[in-house]
Amino acid sequence: YSDEYTRSGKDSEGAFPVILGHEGGGIVESVGEGVTGVKPVKFHRSQKLPESSNALIECRECKFCKSGKTNLCGRVRATQGQGLMPDGTTRFKSKGKDIYHFMGTSTFSQYTVVSEFSVVAISPKAPLEKVCLLGCGITTAWGAVTKLDGIEGSNVAVFGCGCIGLGCINAARIKKAGRIIAVDTNPKKEAWAKKFGGDGVEFVNPTQLPEGKRIQDFLVDITDGGLDFTFDATGNVQVMRAALEACHKGWGVSTIIGVAPAGHEISTRPFQLVTGRTWRGSAFGGVKGRTELPGIVEGKQHYLSGKMLVDEYVTHHRDLKEIQKGFEDMHQGECIRCVVDMSKV
Repeated sequence: YSDEYTRSGKDSEGAFPVILGHEGGGIVESVGEGVTGVKPVKFHRSQKLPESSNALIECRECKFCKSGKTNLCGRVRATQGQGLMPDGTTRFKSKGKDIYHFMGTSTFSQYTVVSEFSVVAISPKAPLEKVCLLGCGITTAWGAVTKLDGIEGSNVAVFGCGCIGLGCINAARIKKAGRIIAVDTNPKKEAWAKKFGGDGVEFVNPTQLPEGKRIQDFLVDITDGGLDFTFDATGNVQVMRAALEACHKGWGVSTIIGVAPAGHEISTRPFQLVTGRTWRGSAFGGVKGRTELPGIVEGKQHYLSGKMLVDEYVTHHRDLKEIQKGFEDMHQGECIRCVVDMSKV
């Protein structure tokens, strides 16, 4: 989705020509001088030996990383936003001209060059064709929910049932939320919501409400005053407002996860916040990529333990030559995640 957002031209920081892709897994073939966090892997082409998964940058040395207050990293933000490596150069070229990097990873390539800060070693037990998804969406959703205190027994609503929304639903189920409500305008998403959150998930389609009834008002009515927690996974600023206003007065917390188009702004009546609701944002779910991602792969409540769903997100597979069809699959609304196999051209 983030790749398509940039490809569409709506991303104000989009630099072209570019190799897209920001969510992936691969084998470390070689490392540069001074790299200590990962090492090259000796393997046969027929083997599947996952060694690393691209994730949010974490240098562990900048003001942000050392603060203990955020998972954001300020070390290479300026160059990454320009499609460059930390040293200000590109490592891709075509006919002598520079090709830009994307989000520090450019995973839509059989070979890529990344900063040590953008790659993390993971368990060799994890299948690359599945855990590649932990490089962004699923981990983002997981962290956004699980890093909040008080989910157990609470009322939770998730707006948008794409990959991130479904991830929030799955995380809310694992954290034993008392009630989970999924909100989406596509009726086909109801089955997905129940698959990831259980048969107890309630599905609400805003387009099917009584005339003049706003989704936030409807949710407040059916939850005795509002939700304890809401999550926006749409990137639509009007939905973000609805998610906040669906929260319970005095303590409701609404988390913005979806990224809105450049220039769009959020708004609500200040009284919504004065009366105790909290509006917050979450990048990569608050997860520190290099420090925490290995545990998400093989922790007790995570993927290899069987608690956290990952395989179920893969609805489509494409070879590299079919990558354009992968984007088309997404636009048809019947694809959660399409995994592109870089070994098959």
